[in-house]
Amino acid sequence: MKSKKAISIFVLFACFAGTIFPNATAKEAIQKKLDNWHANAKFPGATLGVTLSDGTSYGVATGYSDRVKKKKMSPDDMMLAGSVGKTWVAAVAMQQAAKGELDLDAKISKYLGKEAWFKRLPNANNITVRQLMNHTSGLVRYEFNPQFIEDLKKDPYKVWKPEEQIAYLFDTKAEFEAGRGWDYSDTNYIVLGMIIERIAGKSYYELAETRLLKPLKLSRTIPQTGPVLPGLIPGYAGAENPFGGEDEILKDGKFVFNPQFEWTGGGMVSNSIDLSRWAKMMYEGRAFDRKMLPQFLDGVPAKLGPGSKYGLGVIIRETKVGTTYGHSGFFPGYVTDMMYLPEHKIAVAIQVNSSVFKDIGRNPAGILIEALEVLAAENKEPGTAKLAKHKKNRN
Repeated sequence: MKSKKAISIFVLFACFAGTIFPNATAKEAIQKKLDNWHANAKFPGATLGVTLSDGTSYGVATGYSDRVKKKKMSPDDMMLAGSVGKTWVAAVAMQQAAKGELDLDAKISKYLGKEAWFKRLPNANNITVRQLMNHTSGLVRYEFNPQFIEDLKKDPYKVWKPEEQIAYLFDTKAEFEAGRGWDYSDTNYIVLGMIIERIAGKSYYELAETRLLKPLKLSRTIPQTGPVLPGLIPGYAGAENPFGGEDEILKDGKFVFNPQFEWTGGGMVSNSIDLSRWAKMMYEGRAFDRKMLPQFLDGVPAKLGPGSKYGLGVIIRETKVGTTYGHSGFFPGYVTDMMYLPEHKIAVAIQVNSSVFKDIGRNPAGILIEALEVLAAENKEPGTAKLAKHKKNRN
């Protein structure tokens, strides 16, 4: 999930020695940046994961995972990943496309046209699968519809069906004609999830676990299936947050509402180390057939900052360290971002257990870019210089 406010704020705002050892200096520099950020802000805690060009991974942490109990944050702590979860949905879709099961340029009527509700969906007869994936369908966010929020408050532990979620758009006018605009919307990925399941005859989460999470050994990533999620640390959403109305998003280990509704709009619990590993594997072609990468990374102009584009489930950002591929995410209580720098084959990810942006103080993406600067600089050093520095750090 990503709110309009979250998008606007996102917009505004280690390395290895030889081929074996992570460089302590890079890790320490990143730790210092994280600690300085925390010291000058009011959020409880954060983690930052790194995966280097050789596949080595590590994480750093700052602050608290539970600010009431004053429990220190661990690099391995798990949080809701918000819209970063769309990357797994997109990967499953790309697997289906590579096998010829899913036609990216087919109208969605090919897969859902026989549903009784289909014609009530805005732009129904003109939307293609690709337009769902790159947010050019004209379908707006269901999750910020005032009626949805009111209904969620009335029945916070309701188990939502996709048809009930997209029904908040039925018989409304699209923001723009399909393919003639861009607007970020979870609704696109809810509809995509329905198509994925229709093709496979299996649940999306079953597909994600058997095709991605288990084969790629993402052991700290789990589906967001209900209000009790093993390993999830507390998140803080602010006392006035519209979804729960309370700051603490977990009460006695249980979410104050059912986060299951996010589903293919995000719908994953993870940690920053797993996210950095996932980013590297996905953008290097290990999540689906590499021949699909050019289409996956072919972006359209997006309202996510100067020069930004959105591919098929990937935010393409121009930064001072170069072009990055990744995604950002928001869910009440948590903020996430991840980036992959193809020039150096390095990936980083960050998670914060707060979604109160005034407490966070700055865009977490800025911390990722600073981390990438440190890592890229180390990566450019000649091998002998890196080895000498590593030996010095060990002595």
